[in-house]
Amino acid sequence: MSSDLVPLPPKVTIGRRAAAFCIDGIAVWLPSLVLGANSIVQIIFFILLWLIMRVAIVRKNQGQSLGRWAVDIKISDPRLQRTPGLQELCKREALLGTCAALAFAGLGGLTSTNAAVLLLLLPLAIDCSVAFTDTERFPQAFHDRLAGTIVIGTRRGYSLDIKVRRLLDQVQSNVRR
Repeated sequence: MSSDLVPLPPKVTIGRRAAAFCIDGIAVWLPSLVLGANSIVQIIFFILLWLIMRVAIVRKNQGQSLGRWAVDIKISDPRLQRTPGLQELCKREALLGTCAALAFAGLGGLTSTNAAVLLLLLPLAIDCSVAFTDTERFPQAFHDRLAGTIVIGTRRGYSLDIKVRRLLDQVQSNVRR
């Protein structure tokens, strides 16, 4: 007897999503620091590089950016069960890229004496806090809800999070001896 049920892809933790975001963010932030002369130019470069990495590359790479590939996750359209279209990715990443640009500008401004730069982290925190309160199988942040996408686990990638965890376990066991 055959089953019509399709196995659900593995649930992705918030930590893995945050790791992928940080990898992508740093990969975009460092070149934007080099290319930009002032903070406005840096933000513009950041958003342009962000859209290239998180829209153009994701469309060509089966729903994975550099960071998502590193931790074995991808973006999917739950209705069509495939990589989201260009419009969905643009909606998602325009919002997330703007929040990320403000957050990285705030982190870059930590060297100044003005602590108000930490307020630039607030839009990203609000956007992602929706995922913490979501009780569904696939928690969605606000940018996911806006675009109608979900983040799912995949076997395609580098498994950086698993390799780092093994390395830390090995170091911890060596320290105990």
